[in-house]
Amino acid sequence: MKLQEDTICALATAPGGAIGVIRVSGKEAFSITDRFFSKKTIEQESHTLHFGVFKDSEGKIIDEILISVMHEGKSYTGEASVEISCHASNYIQQQILRTLVLGGCRLAEAGEFTMRAFLNGKMDLSQAEAVADLIASESQHAHQLALNQMRGHFSSELKELREQLIHFASMVELELDFAEEDVEFADRGELRKLLGKVLDYIHKLIQSFELGNAIKHGIPVAIVGPPNTGKSTLLNQLLGEERAIVSDIAGTTRDTIEESINIDGIRFRLIDTAGIREEAEAIESIGIERSKQKIEQAKIVLVLVDVQQNEENILEVMRWARQLLEQFPQKKIFLIQNKTDVPFDQRAIDFQGITLHISAKTGAGIEELKQHLGESVLGEQSLEDRSIVSNARHLEALEKAKESLQRASDGIEQGISGDFIAMDIRQAMYHIGSITGDISNEDLLGNIFSKFCIGK
Repeated sequence: MKLQEDTICALATAPGGAIGVIRVSGKEAFSITDRFFSKKTIEQESHTLHFGVFKDSEGKIIDEILISVMHEGKSYTGEASVEISCHASNYIQQQILRTLVLGGCRLAEAGEFTMRAFLNGKMDLSQAEAVADLIASESQHAHQLALNQMRGHFSSELKELREQLIHFASMVELELDFAEEDVEFADRGELRKLLGKVLDYIHKLIQSFELGNAIKHGIPVAIVGPPNTGKSTLLNQLLGEERAIVSDIAGTTRDTIEESINIDGIRFRLIDTAGIREEAEAIESIGIERSKQKIEQAKIVLVLVDVQQNEENILEVMRWARQLLEQFPQKKIFLIQNKTDVPFDQRAIDFQGITLHISAKTGAGIEELKQHLGESVLGEQSLEDRSIVSNARHLEALEKAKESLQRASDGIEQGISGDFIAMDIRQAMYHIGSITGDISNEDLLGNIFSKFCIGK
């Protein structure tokens, strides 16, 4: 990132619309804009709109525009800012940007507006990262996760815990100055309780990452089973379109097919896999191996069984489903009995997971399947006002903080010297502070904000 004293500009809207917005931020935002706009923005009140014409450096009109004026301290970045709403012609937008650069602006780098908002105290680092997640959200719950974090609920909890740790670490360190008097400022019983409370909280946050990461990136659902059990037909039925080729010929699907669907505000990544069987030609075998890999990667596995098959084949699929349940206890394994639109012999099912009857051909039972998919992710839980970790950087920091606090807790139990306990607590505070940006460095900031889009 370049010096914050520069005045920067960038297109803040994506192509394809009727209106484009160009954002300008920095000390010279008003004076540079006023050189080319027909009105004086520097004289206007904050949060006001003004209509006029924008001219290039030679005085030629580029477009009729609307300008939003935001004074220092009252904008997204915390700096004096203007936002230029123009017609979304690529030529018009590029001409306005070119004119602003000739007037003294610099083109903004990726994430530079949000970085300035962080540096100017408009938001902490975890809130700034949530801005990127909010832009990238593709489902209701991914949006809710990002919104909760951007509004600061997660940050405020971490800061409160950090303040308590700072207090006790200071008391422990103060004792070192009075070592000869044998004075104890930090009650070891209270410190033990605090560490236990913080460790429990951090442990819950760490456990929440699996759910948060899955919601953020989509829940992978593998549709598996022998050839001709209706896997591709089920995929098409869930999507509501003919995405996969359907055929009576065994081995039609020779590679995995992935598509996304939104169910109850959650994005599911459906993976139609090659039918798994012992005897397969070389190319089909490659698809089968990829199918097995997708089973390992999936959070939910739909095992399809064709109820029209003979009993031996059906029992074989059921045995395989039970093996998956034992091999992957952390996954949700569904046994899906397909082709129930045709009369079939009812059989006793010895399966501990969820069992459903459907007809992928007619759509019978599909809504019930969707309902179970939604419930398998959240159950009765709500994401409202709940801290869920979805950022891998935050997870790493929390795991390191947990290790440091556990050492401090063990040290208290073993009667270790206070300076070592204080050192571990300080280390935990460092890792917690790195999440919110209370502790940061240029390399970290550059890495985080470089992943943002230009104009944000």
